[in-house]
Amino acid sequence: MTLGEFSVIARFFSRPVSPGILGVGDDAARLSLPPDTDLVSCKDLLIEGRHFFSDVAPATLGHKALAVNLSDLAAMGAKPLACLLGIGLTAPCPDWLGDFADGFYRLADQWQCPLIGGDTISSDFGTVISVTALGTLPKGELGLRRDRGQIDDDLWLSGDLGGADVALRALQGDDKISPELLAATRERLERPEPRVALGQALLPLAHAAIDVSDGLAQDLQHLLKASHCGAEIQWQQLPLHPMLQTLPENIKRLAVLNGGDAYELCFTAPKRSRTDIEQLAIALSIPLSRVGSLTQAPGLRLHHGNGLVESLSAQGFDHFKRGEQHG
Repeated sequence: MTLGEFSVIARFFSRPVSPGILGVGDDAARLSLPPDTDLVSCKDLLIEGRHFFSDVAPATLGHKALAVNLSDLAAMGAKPLACLLGIGLTAPCPDWLGDFADGFYRLADQWQCPLIGGDTISSDFGTVISVTALGTLPKGELGLRRDRGQIDDDLWLSGDLGGADVALRALQGDDKISPELLAATRERLERPEPRVALGQALLPLAHAAIDVSDGLAQDLQHLLKASHCGAEIQWQQLPLHPMLQTLPENIKRLAVLNGGDAYELCFTAPKRSRTDIEQLAIALSIPLSRVGSLTQAPGLRLHHGNGLVESLSAQGFDHFKRGEQHG
């Protein structure tokens, strides 16, 4: 049986939602904001051949499509509320759609972020996925905005860096990345874990945050520019994916400083929060590394273990300069 637009929606994207929510099946969704909250929203677009490979497992793609949006909510300290999905398909394959929906819904259920609407269309240019995620902050709470970093704040990173970039290089044919290393890092690229609980827990402890999606050097400098300050970071304290140690220094450096798709949180916090943040890392079982500090002097400087200090430019992924990028 050939699937049409409405049968796709009914079969794969019409699961029950909580009472009081008008979700998929009407012209628009309706939901009530929890009392004393403000609305937070974000959107990410994923395009076949640019953001994901054609042979990626559909359940994995469903997970990532929502995860990259939840990561943006996490960077604000927001609590997920609901999401909308737009998807363009060259042909509606039932097995593919079923697996994609399962991966999407598993993550949505994990973070109580129900799918409440969207759109499904035919695409002549491969699979296109657009997700809008909605979240909430306590009424009047500014959130972990990029412009709230303060001079002398500690600079922290969650998780580790470089694994996703190494996996991407391997899938693009870099023969310096072994099959064993690809196997150990591929999940970092295709199944990022949004730091939702961490973002919410940091609201009383941290000042500013950003998720590392386009490379640490580039994303951090967005935060520094918004906060009108600079930063010093220590190479020896940066949390490298453990499997990167076997790689040549130039590849390791690019992966850690410029590699995208990490979806870890980079955040700033006052020194008085150090103990609480260290305890939070234990409570959430998430590694949190203190990697530097914010400075009055502008710019981003990397301190090497041999005493060398290097100024870093904002290199990372840019959709409109992709010929200049490594990823």
